Amino acid sequence: MRHSLLAVFAAALFATSATAQEVTLRAVSSFAEKTQFSRNFERFIDKVNADGKGVLKINYIGGPRAMPPFEVGNAVRTKVVDIANVTGAFYTNLMPEADGFKLISKPMSEQRKNGTWAFINQLHNQKLNAQYLARQYHNVPFHIYLNKKMAKLDFTGLKIRVTPVYKDIVQALGGTTITTPPGEVYTALERGVVDGYGWPVTGIFDLGWDKVTKFRLEPAFYSVEVNVLVNLDVWKGLNDKQRKVLNDAALWLEALDRENEAIIKAERERQAKAGIQAIDFGAAESKKFLQTANDVAWASVIKRSPETGARLRQLSGN
Repeated sequence: MRHSLLAVFAAALFATSATAQEVTLRAVSSFAEKTQFSRNFERFIDKVNADGKGVLKINYIGGPRAMPPFEVGNAVRTKVVDIANVTGAFYTNLMPEADGFKLISKPMSEQRKNGTWAFINQLHNQKLNAQYLARQYHNVPFHIYLNKKMAKLDFTGLKIRVTPVYKDIVQALGGTTITTPPGEVYTALERGVVDGYGWPVTGIFDLGWDKVTKFRLEPAFYSVEVNVLVNLDVWKGLNDKQRKVLNDAALWLEALDRENEAIIKAERERQAKAGIQAIDFGAAESKKFLQTANDVAWASVIKRSPETGARLRQLSGN
């Protein structure tokens, strides 16, 4: 009996020590370090490491120099990394519905209340073996940037660098699509391999693309989504205190979107000073463009994922 009690006590002591031990998560970003779409994730890491001292720590491995962007989603799924900063556009091969996230522009505070976050998290659980921790930049739109001036809203004869975000609208308007990682865009523009590219309204100066860009097509469209994902097995293995550190930091991270209005205004002014001209065909053509962009994107999502795509559109409200 004495030996049994000692064994139970020793096991309980070991379990308590293991629970109290600080856990370290390995993190990557699908965007270059210290650029627009990694900076807030890096702030998130700093917050977790400060608030979670002795409980949880994130070891930041880096961006595309550490891992190719289009491999990040699968790296989370297979636990090559524990946590990642990645857009759904980079893992549509694993989750076709991810192409619909750009069409949801409601604030994350609303998405968490109306069931959108829960549904998207369920998709990540099932298809990516991941916990959908946070979404950033819901209020940052995209543009098509060009080196050739257009006479009308028609991409016929133009080669446009795309990810799944822009592919359907560029094809619908007659353009030829070329897919490359962000790190290859500058060279592709410089050598005339592409005539333009899709990218958010912010971030082109970080990458030096302003030097090889002449025009920005209006109107802005869709919404950026850069997600923070945690491998689901890792997430389930964390204790309540460790998960709370991550959840609290996730809400803080999403709230940083309030900074984007001023950032976008400053970015447009900076582009104008750099000689990047806005091409605007007027309200009627802009409305037509936006409707086409919305329709072809939803049609593509629902074709590949009829039930879940339709549910995602219902939750989006558009």
